[in-house]
Amino acid sequence: MTHPFLDLAPLSAAHFASIEDRVARLLATEQDVVIMQGEALLPLEGAIRAAAGPGTTALNVITGPYGQTFGNWLRDCGATVIDLAVPFHTAVTAARIREAFAAHPEIDFVSLVHAEAATGNTNPVAEIGAAVREHGALFYLDAVASIGAEPVLPDAWGVDLCVIGAQKAMGGPAGVSAVSVSERAWARMAANPAAPRRSYLSLLDWKERWVDGGRKALLHAPAQLEMLALEACVERIEAEGLEAVMARHASAAAATRAGAVALGGGLEPYVHEAADAAPVATTLRTPAGIDASELVAKALASDPVLPLVAGGGALAREMVRVNHYGPGATRGVVQSCLGALGPRWPSSACRWTWRGPGARWPRPGPDPSRHFPRHFPSLLAVNCRDSPHTYPVINSEQLPAFFCPLSFVLNAKISRTPTGLIRAGPARVVHL
Repeated sequence: MTHPFLDLAPLSAAHFASIEDRVARLLATEQDVVIMQGEALLPLEGAIRAAAGPGTTALNVITGPYGQTFGNWLRDCGATVIDLAVPFHTAVTAARIREAFAAHPEIDFVSLVHAEAATGNTNPVAEIGAAVREHGALFYLDAVASIGAEPVLPDAWGVDLCVIGAQKAMGGPAGVSAVSVSERAWARMAANPAAPRRSYLSLLDWKERWVDGGRKALLHAPAQLEMLALEACVERIEAEGLEAVMARHASAAAATRAGAVALGGGLEPYVHEAADAAPVATTLRTPAGIDASELVAKALASDPVLPLVAGGGALAREMVRVNHYGPGATRGVVQSCLGALGPRWPSSACRWTWRGPGARWPRPGPDPSRHFPRHFPSLLAVNCRDSPHTYPVINSEQLPAFFCPLSFVLNAKISRTPTGLIRAGPARVVHL
């Protein structure tokens, strides 16, 4: 039996190093980048066990489940851990970090998740990094879900250990991952007698046998298919342009948030503020009486390939996650997901009101303006006969046409009167 993926020629050390170099360019870093032969949990755990141990006082920020996991690893290493937990519907601030430093000046290690895909939030790493640099602590960042969806800049932000994986916004394989390591982090590891050595978790083995050796001889046979897949996904990002890839994710997230509210039925963004919402995935809160797991199951019954999942653990009954990442950050994915989740309204007469650039949302009723990015100044109000609320739709001028929720939520001929009122006769909500 023959197959192009069988009996591949061995991946050379030079080829391996060239892929590391491309990943380093993606991160805009001059630090050492090591590609680990396993899912991102490998360098995430390996970096903590190498850089922390007895005598370490760690500030562990919890904005989702991975932050909780990091705290467990740190305690297992013998570190003293100070957990800073914030509600999952928001983000941590640099001010909260500085408050923790003031209360515990002995902190010398900070662990943070950039974007928690599981809860849909993202943290302001640039501002937090400045606070960590001022304090002098080592900064460890999980950027697995953010790389490719939003800027990840270890050097500019003062990140000492930055772990990425390719399986989300990069649209690549889950079987390999990478970590950028600063000189300060290497020194901390070398001084840690408990750091793993002669182990699959060991970063020091890669430092001493690979990096310091001029990257001439690999430690072991690499996972060829995964390495080639990683190279291919980086090539795809380079061809599209990293800025374009990130813009595609941002547009998908904004459209999902706006579309969920515009569709009605009680779905609303789980993360309250658009500035705190991760571009990689959007989490939605279901209304009281609607079980998120059942809603997702019904949606997947109609289309099993939709990137929809219910929240994990205690969030399974109230959270739906739309995984619009990688090649899935597209018009079709957003439309299909919202169509499967949205209510099925009958034909309705709709009243449209132009609010004008920069207008705040009218009362009575909830103010949904917080769900929208601040740089979308114009909103269009839509009030359907079958809904008790007025729902916002981003004006088509504010987003690429194929990401405008208006284009897939409503189907009506509209006209503007001399006074600026937008009228529509009987209109129907499109049943996607």
